[in-house]
Amino acid sequence: MSEVINSAVEALKEKLGQDGFDSSVKFEITGEGAVIVDEDGVRAGDEDAACTLTADPETFQAMMDGSLNPTSAFMTGKLTVDGDMGIAMRLGSLLA
Repeated sequence: MSEVINSAVEALKEKLGQDGFDSSVKFEITGEGAVIVDEDGVRAGDEDAACTLTADPETFQAMMDGSLNPTSAFMTGKLTVDGDMGIAMRLGSLLA
Protein backbone atom coordinates (compact mmCIF):
# COMPACT_ATOMS: atom_id res chain seq x y z
CA MET A 1 0.00 0.00 0.00
CA SER A 2 1.31 3.45 -0.90
CA GLU A 3 2.26 6.12 1.59
CA VAL A 4 -0.38 8.38 -0.01
CA ILE A 5 -3.12 5.83 0.76
CA ASN A 6 -1.85 5.32 4.32
CA SER A 7 -1.86 9.09 4.85
CA ALA A 8 -5.35 9.36 3.32
CA VAL A 9 -6.72 6.72 5.69
CA GLU A 10 -5.25 8.53 8.70
CA ALA A 11 -6.47 11.97 7.52
CA LEU A 12 -10.01 10.69 6.97
CA LYS A 13 -10.05 8.93 10.34
CA GLU A 14 -9.02 12.18 11.99
CA LYS A 15 -11.72 14.16 10.15
CA LEU A 16 -14.54 11.64 10.63
CA GLY A 17 -13.62 10.06 13.95
CA GLN A 18 -14.22 6.40 14.71
CA ASP A 19 -17.99 6.48 14.16
CA GLY A 20 -17.86 5.68 10.48
CA PHE A 21 -20.34 6.98 7.93
CA ASP A 22 -23.89 5.74 7.38
CA SER A 23 -23.32 5.01 3.68
CA SER A 24 -20.41 3.86 1.55
CA VAL A 25 -17.99 6.15 -0.26
CA LYS A 26 -14.84 5.32 -2.17
CA PHE A 27 -12.09 7.91 -2.58
CA GLU A 28 -10.06 7.05 -5.68
CA ILE A 29 -6.72 8.81 -5.53
CA THR A 30 -5.41 8.84 -9.08
CA GLY A 31 -2.31 6.71 -9.51
CA GLU A 32 -2.27 5.61 -5.86
CA GLY A 33 -5.31 3.48 -5.00
CA ALA A 34 -8.55 3.85 -3.08
CA VAL A 35 -9.93 4.40 0.40
CA ILE A 36 -13.33 3.22 1.61
CA VAL A 37 -15.45 5.12 4.13
CA ASP A 38 -18.53 3.30 5.46
CA GLU A 39 -20.33 2.24 8.64
CA ASP A 40 -17.26 0.20 9.64
CA GLY A 41 -14.95 3.23 9.49
CA VAL A 42 -12.10 4.14 7.13
CA ARG A 43 -9.74 1.69 5.43
CA ALA A 44 -7.72 1.14 2.29
CA GLY A 45 -9.80 -0.84 -0.19
CA ASP A 46 -11.31 -0.90 -3.63
CA GLU A 47 -14.73 -2.47 -3.20
CA ASP A 48 -17.93 -1.04 -4.70
CA ALA A 49 -19.51 1.95 -2.97
CA ALA A 50 -22.68 4.01 -3.34
CA CYS A 51 -20.58 7.02 -4.30
CA THR A 52 -17.07 7.31 -5.74
CA LEU A 53 -15.03 10.49 -5.45
CA THR A 54 -11.97 10.76 -7.68
CA ALA A 55 -9.13 13.28 -7.34
CA ASP A 56 -5.39 13.48 -7.81
CA PRO A 57 -3.16 13.22 -4.73
CA GLU A 58 -2.59 16.99 -4.52
CA THR A 59 -6.32 17.78 -4.61
CA PHE A 60 -7.08 15.12 -2.01
CA GLN A 61 -4.36 16.44 0.30
CA ALA A 62 -5.64 20.01 -0.09
CA MET A 63 -9.15 18.87 0.88
CA MET A 64 -7.77 17.05 3.92
CA ASP A 65 -5.65 19.96 5.16
CA GLY A 66 -8.51 22.42 4.68
CA SER A 67 -6.89 24.53 1.97
CA LEU A 68 -9.48 23.37 -0.61
CA ASN A 69 -13.19 23.04 0.05
CA PRO A 70 -14.60 19.79 -1.42
CA THR A 71 -17.46 21.70 -3.09
CA SER A 72 -14.99 24.08 -4.71
CA ALA A 73 -12.90 21.11 -5.86
CA PHE A 74 -15.99 19.62 -7.52
CA MET A 75 -17.10 22.90 -9.10
CA THR A 76 -13.64 23.46 -10.62
CA GLY A 77 -13.38 19.91 -11.97
CA LYS A 78 -10.60 18.82 -9.60
CA LEU A 79 -12.94 16.31 -7.93
CA THR A 80 -15.33 14.06 -9.83
CA VAL A 81 -18.34 12.30 -8.33
CA ASP A 82 -19.84 9.08 -9.63
CA GLY A 83 -22.97 7.78 -7.93
CA ASP A 84 -25.21 9.32 -5.29
CA MET A 85 -24.55 13.09 -5.20
CA GLY A 86 -26.50 13.42 -1.92
CA ILE A 87 -24.01 11.13 -0.18
CA ALA A 88 -21.11 13.15 -1.60
CA MET A 89 -22.64 16.37 -0.31
CA ARG A 90 -23.18 14.95 3.19
CA LEU A 91 -19.61 13.69 3.35
CA GLY A 92 -18.30 16.96 1.93
CA SER A 93 -19.95 18.90 4.76
CA LEU A 94 -18.19 16.65 7.29
CA LEU A 95 -14.81 17.22 5.62
CA ALA A 96 -15.11 21.02 5.27
